[in-house]
Amino acid sequence: MSTPKDLRYSEEHEWVKEEDGKYRIGITHFAQSELGDIVFVELPQVGDQLKSDEPFGSVESVKTVSELYAPLTGKVVEVNENLEDSPELVNESPYEGAWMVVVEIDNKAELDELMTAEQYEEMTAE
Repeated sequence: MSTPKDLRYSEEHEWVKEEDGKYRIGITHFAQSELGDIVFVELPQVGDQLKSDEPFGSVESVKTVSELYAPLTGKVVEVNENLEDSPELVNESPYEGAWMVVVEIDNKAELDELMTAEQYEEMTAE
């Protein structure tokens, strides 16, 4: 699967998509393929504050439990409730159906610290 060019990426394998001044966050195709079959997703609540580079939830696969790290600082304004009943969406649709949260960010400068698709592909190829 190709890495969508319109997203930004963190070193912890989260992606970020800007939508009308808010930011949708999920995990990458690379991350879900490394984890294997996802069986449970733990996410924050609407209203929770995320802090860049700090854990905000976790994904559990048949192999392991992996923390999710916030790529940006801000307030959670939407949570993907579908993942509660259908965690396998993370494997099936990491960039569309399996987004995790939408946040209103505190500092747009944090976006500049995220990687482009090309930079992310270089990192994961190593």
